[in-house]
Amino acid sequence: MQTVRTYTAEILAELSRTLDTLSESEVADFIQAIIGAGRVFVAGAGRSGFMMKGFAMRLMHLNIDAHVVGESVTPPFTSGDLLIIGSGSGETRSLVAMAEKATKLGGSVALITTTPDSTIGRLAKAVVQIHAQPKQGPSGGAAMTMQPMGSLFEQSLLLFGDAVVLRLMDQQHIAAAEMFARHANLE
Repeated sequence: MQTVRTYTAEILAELSRTLDTLSESEVADFIQAIIGAGRVFVAGAGRSGFMMKGFAMRLMHLNIDAHVVGESVTPPFTSGDLLIIGSGSGETRSLVAMAEKATKLGGSVALITTTPDSTIGRLAKAVVQIHAQPKQGPSGGAAMTMQPMGSLFEQSLLLFGDAVVLRLMDQQHIAAAEMFARHANLE
C-alpha cells in the first residue's frame, strides 16, 4: 500500500504532464471569447460543475459579469453572452441542450473538454482540449491516470481556470488586492 504522499506526488505529476499539453492558441481564443462577451455564464455537471462554479467566482473577482447556470439568481442569457461549459465528454445531455439554446439566443459557447469533436465542441466558438483520460476509460491521445473516473480532467479543469484568471489579471493589470475588494464579506 502506498502512502498518501506517494499518491499526491503521482497526482501532481499527472497534472503537470496533462497541463503541459495545452494549446496556447486554443487558450488565446478562449480568453478572447471571455473578454469579448457581454456576460459570462458557466455550466458543468457533477464535479466538473463544482470546478466551473469556482471559475465563475474568480471571474466575478476580476469584475467580469459572471454567473452560474441553474442558480436562483442567474439572469437570462442573451445575445452577446458567453456560455462556458466544462465537460469531459462534451455529450452530457443537459449541457448539450444548454449549448444549443445559448446559440439559438444569439450567444456563444466555449468548451473545456477531453473531446473537442463532440456535440458541444461542434457548437462552440472556442474549445480548449485537456488531454486527460475520460471517466469512461482511455481513448486515443488521452493521458493515462492512476486516478478513478474523471478526476484528472476535473483537477485539470480547476487548475486551468486558475491559470486563465492569472493571465486575465496580467493582461488587464489587476492586482490580487483589487480582486479581494470584490470578495464576499458576509461570511
